[in-house]
Amino acid sequence: MTLHDKNLSEFLDRDGALSLLRSAIARQSITGNEGNFVALLKDEMLARGLSDLGSAEFMPGRPNIWGTRKGKGGGPKLLFIGHTDTVHVDGWREHWAGDEREDPFGAPVIDGEIWGRGAGDLKAGICTSLSALSLLDSAGIALKGDVNFAFVGDEESGQPGSGVSAGIKHYVEKIETGEIDRPDFVVYVEPTRLAIYPAQIGFFIADISVTGKSAYFGVPELGHDALKASHKIMSALWAHSDAVSARASHDLIGEGFLLITTLNGGGYIAVPEQCTLSLIRKLLPGESLDEAAAEIEAAVRGAVDDPNINIEISYPAGRDHALGGEASEIDRGHPALAQLQSAIGSAMAGRGALEGAPFWSEKSFFTNRLGIPAVYCAPGDIRNCHTFEERVSVEEYLAGVVAFAGFIASYCGVEDQ
Repeated sequence: MTLHDKNLSEFLDRDGALSLLRSAIARQSITGNEGNFVALLKDEMLARGLSDLGSAEFMPGRPNIWGTRKGKGGGPKLLFIGHTDTVHVDGWREHWAGDEREDPFGAPVIDGEIWGRGAGDLKAGICTSLSALSLLDSAGIALKGDVNFAFVGDEESGQPGSGVSAGIKHYVEKIETGEIDRPDFVVYVEPTRLAIYPAQIGFFIADISVTGKSAYFGVPELGHDALKASHKIMSALWAHSDAVSARASHDLIGEGFLLITTLNGGGYIAVPEQCTLSLIRKLLPGESLDEAAAEIEAAVRGAVDDPNINIEISYPAGRDHALGGEASEIDRGHPALAQLQSAIGSAMAGRGALEGAPFWSEKSFFTNRLGIPAVYCAPGDIRNCHTFEERVSVEEYLAGVVAFAGFIASYCGVEDQ
Protein backbone atom coordinates (compact mmCIF):
# COMPACT_ATOMS: atom_id res chain seq x y z
CA MET A 1 0.00 0.00 0.00
CA THR A 2 1.35 3.44 -0.93
CA LEU A 3 0.80 6.88 0.52
CA HIS A 4 -1.76 7.64 -2.17
CA ASP A 5 -3.90 4.73 -0.98
CA LYS A 6 -4.19 6.18 2.52
CA ASN A 7 -6.13 8.95 4.16
CA LEU A 8 -3.65 10.09 6.78
CA SER A 9 -6.29 11.78 8.92
CA GLU A 10 -7.79 8.36 9.67
CA PHE A 11 -4.59 7.43 11.52
CA LEU A 12 -4.42 10.60 13.62
CA ASP A 13 -4.32 10.09 17.39
CA ARG A 14 -6.17 13.28 18.31
CA ASP A 15 -5.97 12.72 22.05
CA GLY A 16 -2.27 11.93 21.89
CA ALA A 17 -1.47 15.02 19.83
CA LEU A 18 -3.49 17.29 22.13
CA SER A 19 -1.94 15.75 25.22
CA LEU A 20 1.53 16.43 23.85
CA LEU A 21 0.79 20.10 23.26
CA ARG A 22 -0.81 20.57 26.67
CA SER A 23 2.17 18.88 28.31
CA ALA A 24 4.52 21.17 26.38
CA ILE A 25 2.69 24.31 27.51
CA ALA A 26 2.80 23.02 31.09
CA ARG A 27 6.63 23.08 30.99
CA GLN A 28 7.51 26.67 31.91
CA SER A 29 10.38 27.62 29.59
CA ILE A 30 10.70 31.38 29.77
CA THR A 31 13.99 32.39 28.15
CA GLY A 32 16.79 31.06 30.34
CA ASN A 33 14.77 28.08 31.56
CA GLU A 34 14.71 26.12 28.30
CA GLY A 35 16.00 22.97 30.00
CA ASN A 36 12.63 22.40 31.68
CA PHE A 37 11.01 21.90 28.27
CA VAL A 38 14.00 20.14 26.71
CA ALA A 39 13.66 17.37 29.34
CA LEU A 40 10.16 16.64 28.05
CA LEU A 41 11.29 16.81 24.43
CA LYS A 42 14.05 14.30 25.10
CA ASP A 43 11.51 11.77 26.37
CA GLU A 44 9.18 12.41 23.44
CA MET A 45 11.98 12.12 20.87
CA LEU A 46 13.21 8.86 22.41
CA ALA A 47 9.65 7.50 22.41
CA ARG A 48 9.53 8.13 18.66
CA GLY A 49 12.71 6.22 18.05
CA LEU A 50 14.87 9.12 16.94
CA SER A 51 18.52 8.21 16.53
CA ASP A 52 21.64 10.33 16.81
CA LEU A 53 19.89 12.09 19.69
CA GLY A 54 22.15 14.87 20.84
CA SER A 55 22.02 17.61 23.41
CA ALA A 56 24.51 20.30 24.32
CA GLU A 57 24.48 23.47 26.34
CA PHE A 58 24.82 26.66 24.31
CA MET A 59 25.10 28.52 27.63
CA PRO A 60 25.47 27.08 31.13
CA GLY A 61 22.31 25.21 32.08
CA ARG A 62 20.63 26.00 28.75
CA PRO A 63 20.56 23.03 26.33
CA ASN A 64 19.66 22.50 22.71
CA ILE A 65 18.41 19.09 21.61
CA TRP A 66 18.29 17.38 18.22
CA GLY A 67 17.69 13.99 16.65
CA THR A 68 16.97 12.13 13.40
CA ARG A 69 14.48 9.62 12.08
CA LYS A 70 16.60 7.76 9.57
CA GLY A 71 14.96 6.93 6.27
CA LYS A 72 15.53 3.85 4.16
CA GLY A 73 17.80 5.82 1.84
CA GLY A 74 17.51 7.61 -1.45
CA GLY A 75 15.54 10.65 -0.30
CA PRO A 76 16.39 14.22 0.71
CA LYS A 77 16.95 15.37 4.29
CA LEU A 78 14.25 17.51 5.92
CA LEU A 79 14.66 19.55 9.12
CA PHE A 80 11.97 20.81 11.47
CA ILE A 81 13.33 23.37 13.92
CA GLY A 82 11.87 25.66 16.55
CA HIS A 83 12.81 27.53 19.68
CA THR A 84 12.09 26.16 23.13
CA ASP A 85 11.92 29.45 25.02
CA THR A 86 8.90 31.68 25.55
CA VAL A 87 8.40 35.26 26.65
CA HIS A 88 7.55 36.11 30.27
CA VAL A 89 4.15 35.84 31.95
CA ASP A 90 4.26 39.10 33.92
CA GLY A 91 0.69 40.16 34.71
CA TRP A 92 -0.92 37.03 33.27
CA ARG A 93 -2.34 35.69 36.54
CA GLU A 94 -3.64 39.12 37.52
CA HIS A 95 -5.26 39.59 34.11
CA TRP A 96 -7.07 36.24 34.27
CA ALA A 97 -7.67 36.11 38.05
CA GLY A 98 -10.63 33.86 38.84
CA ASP A 99 -10.78 32.53 35.28
CA GLU A 100 -9.78 29.03 34.17
CA ARG A 101 -7.01 30.71 32.15
CA GLU A 102 -5.43 32.09 35.33
CA ASP A 103 -2.50 29.62 35.22
CA PRO A 104 -0.39 30.58 32.16
CA PHE A 105 0.86 26.99 32.00
CA GLY A 106 -2.47 25.27 32.68
CA ALA A 107 -3.29 24.76 28.97
CA PRO A 108 -7.10 24.75 29.33
CA VAL A 109 -9.17 23.95 26.25
CA ILE A 110 -11.88 26.60 25.87
CA ASP A 111 -14.27 26.82 22.93
CA GLY A 112 -12.00 24.74 20.73
CA GLU A 113 -8.77 26.56 21.59
CA ILE A 114 -5.79 25.66 23.78
CA TRP A 115 -4.62 28.56 25.93
CA GLY A 116 -1.31 29.32 27.59
CA ARG A 117 2.07 30.94 27.31
CA GLY A 118 3.98 29.38 24.44
CA ALA A 119 0.86 27.77 22.95
CA GLY A 120 1.40 29.51 19.63
CA ASP A 121 4.95 30.76 19.97
CA LEU A 122 5.86 28.12 19.30
CA LYS A 123 5.08 24.92 21.13
CA ALA A 124 2.23 24.13 18.76
CA GLY A 125 4.74 24.04 15.90
CA ILE A 126 7.15 21.77 17.77
CA CYS A 127 4.37 19.39 18.80
CA THR A 128 2.90 19.41 15.29
CA SER A 129 6.18 18.19 13.83
CA LEU A 130 6.64 15.42 16.41
CA SER A 131 2.99 14.32 16.19
CA ALA A 132 3.30 14.17 12.40
CA LEU A 133 6.02 11.57 12.77
CA SER A 134 3.77 9.53 15.06
CA LEU A 135 0.99 9.77 12.49
CA LEU A 136 3.24 8.39 9.75
CA ASP A 137 4.22 5.51 12.02
CA SER A 138 0.58 4.74 12.75
CA ALA A 139 -0.14 4.73 9.02
CA GLY A 140 2.77 2.37 8.39
CA ILE A 141 4.58 4.85 6.15
CA ALA A 142 8.30 4.13 5.69
CA LEU A 143 10.33 7.10 4.48
CA LYS A 144 13.26 7.20 2.08
CA GLY A 145 14.82 10.47 3.29
CA ASP A 146 15.80 11.45 6.82
CA VAL A 147 13.64 13.69 9.00
CA ASN A 148 15.68 15.78 11.43
CA PHE A 149 14.38 17.68 14.44
CA ALA A 150 16.20 20.43 16.34
CA PHE A 151 14.92 22.51 19.22
CA VAL A 152 17.02 25.49 20.29
CA GLY A 153 16.89 28.19 22.93
CA ASP A 154 17.41 31.93 23.25
CA GLU A 155 15.25 33.13 20.38
CA GLU A 156 12.99 35.37 22.42
CA SER A 157 14.21 38.71 23.75
CA GLY A 158 13.25 40.48 26.96
CA GLN A 159 15.19 38.64 29.63
CA PRO A 160 18.49 40.19 30.84
CA GLY A 161 21.57 38.80 29.14
CA SER A 162 19.61 36.70 26.67
CA GLY A 163 17.76 36.85 23.37
CA VAL A 164 20.76 36.93 21.04
CA SER A 165 20.02 33.65 19.19
CA ALA A 166 22.76 31.86 21.10
CA GLY A 167 21.01 28.51 20.63
CA ILE A 168 20.69 28.61 16.85
CA LYS A 169 24.25 29.91 16.49
CA HIS A 170 25.49 26.91 18.45
CA TYR A 171 23.42 24.53 16.30
CA VAL A 172 24.39 25.88 12.87
CA GLU A 173 28.04 25.78 13.86
CA LYS A 174 27.63 22.03 14.28
CA ILE A 175 26.24 21.83 10.75
CA GLU A 176 29.15 23.89 9.45
CA THR A 177 31.70 21.58 11.09
CA GLY A 178 29.92 18.44 9.86
CA GLU A 179 29.02 17.22 13.35
CA ILE A 180 25.34 17.38 12.34
CA ASP A 181 24.10 16.47 8.85
CA ARG A 182 23.24 19.32 6.54
CA PRO A 183 19.51 19.35 5.66
CA ASP A 184 18.21 19.98 2.17
CA PHE A 185 15.14 21.93 3.28
CA VAL A 186 14.09 23.52 6.57
CA VAL A 187 10.72 24.26 8.15
CA TYR A 188 11.05 26.65 11.08
CA VAL A 189 7.86 26.20 13.06
CA GLU A 190 6.96 29.81 13.90
CA PRO A 191 3.17 30.37 13.93
CA THR A 192 1.73 31.22 10.50
CA ARG A 193 -1.91 29.99 10.73
CA LEU A 194 -0.70 27.27 8.33
CA ALA A 195 0.34 29.79 5.71
CA ILE A 196 3.85 29.40 4.28
CA TYR A 197 6.32 32.23 4.70
CA PRO A 198 9.20 32.05 2.19
CA ALA A 199 10.22 35.66 2.96
CA GLN A 200 10.84 37.55 6.18
CA ILE A 201 11.68 41.08 7.21
CA GLY A 202 15.02 42.17 8.58
CA PHE A 203 15.48 44.59 11.43
CA PHE A 204 17.79 46.48 13.69
CA ILE A 205 17.24 48.49 16.85
CA ALA A 206 19.15 51.72 17.39
CA ASP A 207 19.48 53.41 20.77
CA ILE A 208 20.38 57.09 20.44
CA SER A 209 21.77 59.14 23.32
CA VAL A 210 21.71 62.93 22.99
CA THR A 211 23.71 64.95 25.53
CA GLY A 212 23.80 68.74 25.83
CA LYS A 213 24.36 71.00 28.80
CA SER A 214 21.93 71.86 31.56
CA ALA A 215 21.20 75.46 32.60
CA TYR A 216 18.68 77.19 34.83
CA PHE A 217 15.49 77.99 32.97
CA GLY A 218 15.96 81.75 33.47
CA VAL A 219 19.23 81.74 31.54
CA PRO A 220 18.69 79.16 28.81
CA GLU A 221 21.40 80.73 26.66
CA LEU A 222 23.93 79.10 29.00
CA GLY A 223 22.75 75.61 28.14
CA HIS A 224 22.49 73.33 25.14
CA ASP A 225 19.05 71.75 24.85
CA ALA A 226 19.16 67.98 24.30
CA LEU A 227 15.38 67.79 24.00
CA LYS A 228 15.28 70.39 21.25
CA ALA A 229 18.06 68.52 19.44
CA SER A 230 16.08 65.29 19.81
CA HIS A 231 13.06 66.96 18.23
CA LYS A 232 15.17 67.80 15.18
CA ILE A 233 16.52 64.25 15.11
CA MET A 234 13.04 62.74 15.23
CA SER A 235 11.84 64.99 12.43
CA ALA A 236 14.79 63.89 10.31
CA LEU A 237 14.14 60.23 11.12
CA TRP A 238 10.47 60.43 10.19
CA ALA A 239 11.40 62.09 6.89
CA HIS A 240 13.95 59.33 6.29
CA SER A 241 11.31 56.69 7.02
CA ASP A 242 9.02 58.23 4.40
CA ALA A 243 11.86 58.13 1.88
CA VAL A 244 12.62 54.49 2.68
CA SER A 245 8.97 53.52 2.27
CA ALA A 246 8.73 55.31 -1.07
CA ARG A 247 11.75 53.75 -2.70
CA ALA A 248 10.90 50.02 -2.55
CA SER A 249 8.18 47.54 -1.71
CA HIS A 250 8.08 43.76 -1.51
CA ASP A 251 4.98 41.90 -2.67
CA LEU A 252 4.85 39.70 0.45
CA ILE A 253 6.17 41.92 3.24
CA GLY A 254 5.39 45.44 2.05
CA GLU A 255 7.55 48.53 2.52
CA GLY A 256 10.54 49.24 4.67
CA PHE A 257 10.30 51.94 7.35
CA LEU A 258 11.51 52.95 10.78
CA LEU A 259 9.50 53.40 13.94
CA ILE A 260 10.61 55.55 16.86
CA THR A 261 9.61 53.46 19.84
CA THR A 262 10.89 55.33 22.90
CA LEU A 263 11.68 58.91 23.94
CA ASN A 264 12.95 59.88 27.38
CA GLY A 265 14.33 63.24 28.46
CA GLY A 266 13.79 66.52 30.18
CA GLY A 267 15.10 68.70 33.00
CA TYR A 268 13.61 69.93 36.25
CA ILE A 269 12.95 73.64 35.66
CA ALA A 270 16.10 73.61 33.57
CA VAL A 271 17.41 73.20 30.05
CA PRO A 272 17.32 69.43 29.39
CA GLU A 273 20.82 67.99 29.31
CA GLN A 274 20.06 64.39 28.42
CA CYS A 275 17.62 62.71 26.08
CA THR A 276 17.46 59.14 24.78
CA LEU A 277 15.39 57.62 22.03
CA SER A 278 15.12 54.23 20.39
CA LEU A 279 13.98 53.12 16.98
CA ILE A 280 13.47 49.93 15.04
CA ARG A 281 14.08 49.74 11.31
CA LYS A 282 12.28 47.22 9.09
CA LEU A 283 14.34 45.99 6.13
CA LEU A 284 13.34 44.18 2.96
CA PRO A 285 15.18 41.24 1.39
CA GLY A 286 18.20 42.56 -0.43
CA GLU A 287 18.68 45.60 1.82
CA SER A 288 22.01 45.84 3.60
CA LEU A 289 21.93 46.22 7.37
CA ASP A 290 25.21 48.11 7.30
CA GLU A 291 23.99 50.55 4.66
CA ALA A 292 20.65 51.05 6.39
CA ALA A 293 22.40 51.79 9.68
CA ALA A 294 24.75 54.24 7.98
CA GLU A 295 21.74 56.06 6.54
CA ILE A 296 20.19 56.33 10.01
CA GLU A 297 23.40 57.71 11.45
CA ALA A 298 23.71 60.26 8.65
CA ALA A 299 20.11 61.42 9.23
CA VAL A 300 20.64 61.71 12.99
CA ARG A 301 23.95 63.55 12.89
CA GLY A 302 22.89 65.73 10.00
CA ALA A 303 19.87 67.00 11.92
CA VAL A 304 21.89 68.73 14.66
CA ASP A 305 24.24 71.63 13.88
CA ASP A 306 25.19 72.46 17.48
CA PRO A 307 28.75 71.19 18.09
CA ASN A 308 28.06 71.15 21.82
CA ILE A 309 25.45 68.40 21.42
CA ASN A 310 27.00 64.95 21.70
CA ILE A 311 25.31 62.02 19.95
CA GLU A 312 26.01 58.34 20.57
CA ILE A 313 24.32 55.48 18.71
CA SER A 314 24.36 51.81 19.66
CA TYR A 315 22.76 48.64 18.30
CA PRO A 316 21.71 46.32 21.14
CA ALA A 317 19.96 43.54 19.20
CA GLY A 318 22.55 41.72 17.12
CA ARG A 319 21.32 38.39 15.80
CA ASP A 320 22.73 36.88 12.60
CA HIS A 321 24.42 40.23 12.00
CA ALA A 322 26.25 42.39 14.50
CA LEU A 323 23.61 45.11 14.15
CA GLY A 324 20.42 43.07 14.02
CA GLY A 325 18.66 40.38 12.00
CA GLU A 326 18.90 40.01 8.24
CA ALA A 327 15.92 39.81 5.91
CA SER A 328 15.66 36.70 3.78
CA GLU A 329 13.64 35.00 1.10
CA ILE A 330 13.88 31.87 -1.02
CA ASP A 331 12.95 30.98 -4.59
CA ARG A 332 9.18 30.51 -4.68
CA GLY A 333 9.67 27.99 -7.45
CA HIS A 334 11.34 25.53 -5.08
CA PRO A 335 9.40 22.26 -5.42
CA ALA A 336 9.12 21.84 -1.64
CA LEU A 337 6.85 24.87 -1.50
CA ALA A 338 4.33 23.29 -3.85
CA GLN A 339 4.50 20.03 -1.89
CA LEU A 340 3.91 21.84 1.39
CA GLN A 341 1.06 23.87 -0.09
CA SER A 342 -0.61 20.73 -1.39
CA ALA A 343 -0.29 18.92 1.94
CA ILE A 344 -1.73 21.85 3.89
CA GLY A 345 -4.56 22.46 1.42
CA SER A 346 -5.57 18.80 1.63
CA ALA A 347 -5.59 18.92 5.44
CA MET A 348 -7.42 22.23 5.86
CA ALA A 349 -9.24 24.01 3.07
CA GLY A 350 -8.16 27.58 2.40
CA ARG A 351 -4.77 27.30 4.10
CA GLY A 352 -1.28 27.02 2.65
CA ALA A 353 -1.02 30.39 0.91
CA LEU A 354 2.39 31.98 0.38
CA GLU A 355 2.73 35.03 2.61
CA GLY A 356 5.49 37.12 4.16
CA ALA A 357 6.66 36.97 7.76
CA PRO A 358 5.86 40.27 9.54
CA PHE A 359 8.41 39.27 12.16
CA TRP A 360 12.06 38.32 12.34
CA SER A 361 13.07 34.88 13.50
CA GLU A 362 15.93 32.55 12.80
CA LYS A 363 15.39 31.00 9.37
CA SER A 364 17.89 33.46 7.92
CA PHE A 365 20.66 31.49 9.65
CA PHE A 366 19.85 28.77 7.12
CA THR A 367 18.99 30.81 4.03
CA ASN A 368 21.69 33.49 4.33
CA ARG A 369 24.47 31.82 6.32
CA LEU A 370 24.22 28.21 5.15
CA GLY A 371 22.51 28.65 1.78
CA ILE A 372 19.76 26.17 2.69
CA PRO A 373 16.17 26.99 1.67
CA ALA A 374 13.90 27.53 4.66
CA VAL A 375 10.34 28.66 5.37
CA TYR A 376 8.17 29.40 8.38
CA CYS A 377 5.05 27.28 8.75
CA ALA A 378 3.01 26.04 11.71
CA PRO A 379 -0.35 26.40 13.46
CA GLY A 380 -0.89 29.44 15.66
CA ASP A 381 -1.45 33.14 15.14
CA ILE A 382 1.46 35.51 15.77
CA ARG A 383 -1.05 38.29 16.48
CA ASN A 384 -2.01 36.80 19.85
CA CYS A 385 1.45 35.61 20.84
CA HIS A 386 3.34 37.54 23.56
CA THR A 387 -0.08 38.64 24.89
CA PHE A 388 -2.55 37.48 27.53
CA GLU A 389 -4.63 36.09 24.64
CA GLU A 390 -2.11 33.47 23.45
CA ARG A 391 -3.93 30.38 22.22
CA VAL A 392 -4.12 27.89 19.34
CA SER A 393 -7.13 26.48 17.53
CA VAL A 394 -7.50 22.73 18.12
CA GLU A 395 -8.82 22.26 14.59
CA GLU A 396 -5.88 24.13 13.09
CA TYR A 397 -3.35 22.28 15.24
CA LEU A 398 -4.67 18.83 14.30
CA ALA A 399 -4.88 19.83 10.63
CA GLY A 400 -1.26 20.89 10.93
CA VAL A 401 -0.28 17.44 12.16
CA VAL A 402 -1.92 15.83 9.13
CA ALA A 403 -0.41 18.44 6.81
CA PHE A 404 3.12 18.02 8.14
CA ALA A 405 2.81 14.24 7.86
CA GLY A 406 1.71 14.53 4.26
CA PHE A 407 4.53 16.94 3.48
CA ILE A 408 7.16 14.74 5.13
CA ALA A 409 6.01 11.78 3.05
CA SER A 410 5.89 13.80 -0.16
CA TYR A 411 9.24 15.51 0.32
CA CYS A 412 11.28 12.64 1.76
CA GLY A 413 9.72 9.97 -0.41
CA VAL A 414 7.95 6.79 0.62
CA GLU A 415 9.00 3.17 0.37
CA ASP A 416 6.31 1.03 -1.25
CA GLN A 417 4.88 -1.40 1.29
